[in-house]
Amino acid sequence: MEAKTLEKIGLTKGEIKAYLALLKAGPGPAGAVSKNSGVSRSKVYMILDKLEKKGMASHVDKRGVRHFQAVEPSKISDYLKERQDELGKLMEEFEQFLPQLVAYHQRQEQVQSITVYQGFKGLRVSHEHIYLKLKRGDGYCVIGAPRANTWGQLERFWVLDHRKRAAAGIGCKLLFNADVERKIVSHRNSQPLCEVRYMPIGMVTPAEIEVYKDTTLIITISTEPISIEIVSQEIADSFRAYFDQFWKRAKPLR
Repeated sequence: MEAKTLEKIGLTKGEIKAYLALLKAGPGPAGAVSKNSGVSRSKVYMILDKLEKKGMASHVDKRGVRHFQAVEPSKISDYLKERQDELGKLMEEFEQFLPQLVAYHQRQEQVQSITVYQGFKGLRVSHEHIYLKLKRGDGYCVIGAPRANTWGQLERFWVLDHRKRAAAGIGCKLLFNADVERKIVSHRNSQPLCEVRYMPIGMVTPAEIEVYKDTTLIITISTEPISIEIVSQEIADSFRAYFDQFWKRAKPLR
């Protein structure tokens, strides 16, 4: 019990052994302390020095030999008071730079992760994260859907994906680039839970931007597409606001 209490106070196991040995066996040289405590001779001087610095031991030289002794146990309360004062000062210092720590944490929350995917497989994997975060009744939006029919593999993927999306009960709103063929846009508009418009005033974006929940997926369409997935509520909200403005200016299909 005494060892556990001293450990809670802040003493190491070696310091506890040396201090208790000094209390029980009385003053003595480092060799005796090592023998009585079980602390190795290579470490006993270092441990006794730490006990002295904590105010729990002292020494006296007798005929050229240093003898150590434990201070009275009541002095431990002085050590505890010193630690309490140190903790008080530490708390004051901590309170001063706490706002900076909070700012670091908030910046970390703003962008939780950025992941880059390469190639068609990477595009497919990153896009299908939608099904991990959205449930029936949820939806996502797309800015600048491109001319996917210029690459057959990608167009086949989108056709199958819209069937999967509709079966999952997930809605979507798509803003297609102005240069996308009408038949592609009409096909998407005919899918369940899907509403399509052209980007306003003939706009064409260099990438497709998907937004859902706290995620923004930026896809560059090419034979080796690159997909950048950003998990950040703040960024997703910003792109969603852009989409809403474009959507209001875009005319429904006739």
